[in-house]
Amino acid sequence: MEDKILNQTTHRRGFLGTIAASAAAMGLASLAAPVKLAAQTGHNFKEPGEADAWFATLKGKHRIVFDVTAPNDVLPFAWPKVFLLTNAATGTPEKETNAVVIFRHGGIPFAFEDRVWEKYKFGEMFKFNDPASKAPAVRNAFWKPKPGAFQVPGLGSVDIGIDQLQANGVMFCVCDVAMTVYSAVAAGMIKQDPAEVKKDWMSGLLPGVQVVPSGVWAVGRAQEHGCAYCFAGA
Repeated sequence: MEDKILNQTTHRRGFLGTIAASAAAMGLASLAAPVKLAAQTGHNFKEPGEADAWFATLKGKHRIVFDVTAPNDVLPFAWPKVFLLTNAATGTPEKETNAVVIFRHGGIPFAFEDRVWEKYKFGEMFKFNDPASKAPAVRNAFWKPKPGAFQVPGLGSVDIGIDQLQANGVMFCVCDVAMTVYSAVAAGMIKQDPAEVKKDWMSGLLPGVQVVPSGVWAVGRAQEHGCAYCFAGA
């Protein structure tokens, strides 16, 4: 328990460090109203109720939401696969289940294509090492992985790529506020306009990933639509 509390404290300190960096890059006035800044820099909502309509498509017999606040190794992708497999093993096929994965806070890099990972050094920024090279990642290891890329003792090769999970009906979304803050941090590091950097990030979103106003908003909406909550970590 003491180790868990220590880890949580360390994670909060890391978050505060990110906010401090954001303040330097963006200015305190902008950070005081991140939602307003998100509106100024743009999102991909076609209409105000789009994100709500996205959640309204949940019709499965069994529903769950996985809360991804940090990379957490393979767990944000392994848990949805386990949910699908074990429901199928107990009589409920994949088409009758719903799994929603929310990328928020430090979990947002998985919503982007390789180009964005490489250009903005996401492996270093979000402290994620490539499972293959063990070095800071310059690609999204979970987008269209090679066959056999992920092995689980006792289970063998498992298909936990984002595209593979999407093919099984898993839904993915990403926090707009987190994108706004982190893209502004990245802009400050390379001395670019935050709005332009966010626009570049938005152009690199993976197909099928829905932008939501905030990750915590999405956690709430998912539960309102009958999803049980699961933290996508250990």
